[in-house]
Amino acid sequence: MEKMKMAKRFQGKVAIVTASTQGIGFGIAERLGLEGASVVVSSRKQKNVDEAVVKLKARGIEVIGVVCHVSNGQQRKNLINQTIEKFGKIDVVVSNAAANPSVDSILQTKESVLDKLWDINVKSSILLLQDAAPHLQKGSSVVLISSIAGYQPQSSMAMYGVTKTALLGLTKALAAEMAPDTRVNCVAPGFVPTHFAEYITSNDGVVSSVSSLKLSPPSSLTLAVN
Repeated sequence: MEKMKMAKRFQGKVAIVTASTQGIGFGIAERLGLEGASVVVSSRKQKNVDEAVVKLKARGIEVIGVVCHVSNGQQRKNLINQTIEKFGKIDVVVSNAAANPSVDSILQTKESVLDKLWDINVKSSILLLQDAAPHLQKGSSVVLISSIAGYQPQSSMAMYGVTKTALLGLTKALAAEMAPDTRVNCVAPGFVPTHFAEYITSNDGVVSSVSSLKLSPPSSLTLAVN
């Protein structure tokens, strides 16, 4: 669908989307841009950032790309600083970055893996918003990307699911804290066969577990709290 045919609900808005050079994150960034937003995309690798920027610019979207590993404090601050330097404000933050480095059961998960899951899937959203909050405009919006696994953690990805459950509670707490100037909502996608989900599609046991949810892309649940 061409940009000129899209609604312009985000005309004049500035949106940051983390982990947005591929998969769901890229799709979110693209849609926001097609609806008029100036978009800031990010991921850990410069090559991926550059490729995403080229693709989005080809669609007529105003976009910049910033390398950002969300567990790196300096890179998070740089993401915010680059956005403000270019656009002067922030209207939308979509926290999409996530990791699932293990298919072990919870009681078999190593402490280092627990730390990585918590740092990237939960803690980074809080720290990113701490940096972004002073620049959020009145009427701004925050969207946390959870997962259907947050509602029903599967044994093959249980700890990942627990961190996504935590985002549901975080959404409610932030919605109360950031109201009335900023809305906070959470989207919980069903299984979407992206690059991130290769650990699922390459493991028959995990595929069986996920398929029991009987959800097809782009199924999702939305927790709208404000």
